[in-house]
Amino acid sequence: MQYPLKEKIGSPELLVGRGKEFKSFNRWLENIPRELSKSRVILARRKSGKTAFVQRIFNQLWSQNGQVIPFYFSIPERKAWYPLFAIEYYRTFASQYISFLERDPLGVRQLLSLDEIKDYGQANSLKLLVDDVTELQREMGIGHDLMWNVAHTAPHRFAAVYDQRVLVIIDEFQYLTKYIYPDQHYQLDPIETMPGSFHTMVESKVAPMLVTGSYVSWLIDITSKYLEAGRLSRWRMSPYLTSEEGLQAVYKYAELYNERITNETAILINQLCMSDPFFISCVVQSFYEDKALDTEEGVINTINYEITDYESEMSMTWSEYIALTLPKINDVNSKHILLHLSKHNDREWTPQEVQETLKLDMSLDEIQRKLQLMVEADVLVRGSSDIDYQGLQDGTLYLILRNRFEKEITSYAPDLRVDFRAEVKRLQADKSRLRGMLNNLTGKMAEYQLATAFRSKKRFALSAYFEGVVDDSRLNMIHVQTRVLQQRPDGKKQELDIVAESSCGRVVVVEVKKWQTKLSATHVEDFIEKVAVYRDEQADKTVLPAILSLGGFSDPARKACEEHGIGRATEIVWN
Repeated sequence: MQYPLKEKIGSPELLVGRGKEFKSFNRWLENIPRELSKSRVILARRKSGKTAFVQRIFNQLWSQNGQVIPFYFSIPERKAWYPLFAIEYYRTFASQYISFLERDPLGVRQLLSLDEIKDYGQANSLKLLVDDVTELQREMGIGHDLMWNVAHTAPHRFAAVYDQRVLVIIDEFQYLTKYIYPDQHYQLDPIETMPGSFHTMVESKVAPMLVTGSYVSWLIDITSKYLEAGRLSRWRMSPYLTSEEGLQAVYKYAELYNERITNETAILINQLCMSDPFFISCVVQSFYEDKALDTEEGVINTINYEITDYESEMSMTWSEYIALTLPKINDVNSKHILLHLSKHNDREWTPQEVQETLKLDMSLDEIQRKLQLMVEADVLVRGSSDIDYQGLQDGTLYLILRNRFEKEITSYAPDLRVDFRAEVKRLQADKSRLRGMLNNLTGKMAEYQLATAFRSKKRFALSAYFEGVVDDSRLNMIHVQTRVLQQRPDGKKQELDIVAESSCGRVVVVEVKKWQTKLSATHVEDFIEKVAVYRDEQADKTVLPAILSLGGFSDPARKACEEHGIGRATEIVWN
């Protein structure tokens, strides 16, 4: 897969999981060529992975080079003059469109000028490009509405005229109401009705839209007001991964950031971070002075730091969110209500139930007004009736709110580490559950789990993990790598799944096969060849080869391993 659009998440490997979400959207994408897909809006709070998700969709479609041409535009969180914004929007579309046609990723990363776009249109008989640029340049000092009309209708017009399909992805759609100004010096009010220009375009089946935003109530209000509620299908995206995907993220992030963990602490990190990939990322990258993610207490203290220290990445990110969403309810009673509903988010609450439970000296009308403000602030949701309200199913938010508000309400500062230790104790009490979590992930992350075991276990013999080992010396691993590339004598490259070097000069080289079928003798022979190349390159070291085959070994494969002194395993032993 190619990545012409540089994804905001950074390394593509950092996007972990979201299997259910991609499955749903892939079905939707497959229906676009048949004009069956209705425009969608993704609703989710900040740091839920929306941008990474839609940017991956762009790169997926671009790489497939199929019938759907992707167009991605993020509304900037900065002031923009109306005509220049129209030109920026059009240049982005035209550059990405040409990039797709020419299979040149540079067009996504570096916008073409209007003159370059026009020249390309003339050279390739694309009359729309020529006519659009001519219109934009002619209207620059005259008709700004006409310029924007040319720009925002372009994807639909190109798809209709050239019988193509375009997916229009607009990230942070809500900023259209706030940052586009009619005057060059930003003295007048911003054009609040900008989203209304998509009123007709959002119904396009040849160029459907995929809209996102970080402030759910704001985005719902905009789409309902300017696009009519039924024109965009609403799709809510959870900030959380599945438990298995979260654990996978822990391994992946620790590997990429070269952070020491153990298989046991990987489970603790995932559990205490509630499989929230942003939370996990903050913990793995934390600047906490005493960070130690390979010990139970180190994990607890690092997570506590990310929640409670005002200069941690986690805390600073949530500070921005709270500052933007809570100014209208910045009083003790409101915070008390919010904290209570967030804690008891398994049920709905009426204003009367809130009043009686919290013993508030407030009228029911006043309580309902505050509850409604919290809904508008994206910290509560409406229930099944007009007087029912419910806390968000967002454990991360609840931790942040406890740390910020609980002392103000109860006069006692919460020590979140007490709760974290209790959760760890519950986990450790059920060893079979812990092993089950690890085993459930082994099919996807076996090499990471085995490499983690090698890094964290002190002074062990290879026979602790593999049978048929010839050399049973005690190993003290000082350097463990996964996916190590090496070059064969014929110039071709091949990959070693795990290379683990011991302080005694021995090196363990492991092949990991996650297939459900038994390993054949041919695959063993291929591995023997890899090991021979590695031995030639590392002549001063003793190489101990081993194979982990989750699907087992055929009789010929087992015999080949025995003849060449290759260790064998069909599962990872959890000590």
